[in-house]
Amino acid sequence: MTIWVNEQIDPSGMIHACIACCNESQAQDCHESFDKNLSETQKSSGWEARLRIVDSWDDVPVNALKLD
Repeated sequence: MTIWVNEQIDPSGMIHACIACCNESQAQDCHESFDKNLSETQKSSGWEARLRIVDSWDDVPVNALKLD
């Protein structure tokens, strides 16, 4: 099983938003939205939108919105 995890992360490494799903297209759309919603000031100070793949729901952060 492939699970796509989208995260918005601040400069200290804290996750502020997280959505996980099994649909690649939906994950890509979410990633683009997360990235667009970061201001240039946030990006220059170290905020990032990250998209990663995990193999198990156990590897998804607890606070994630899980879309199946």
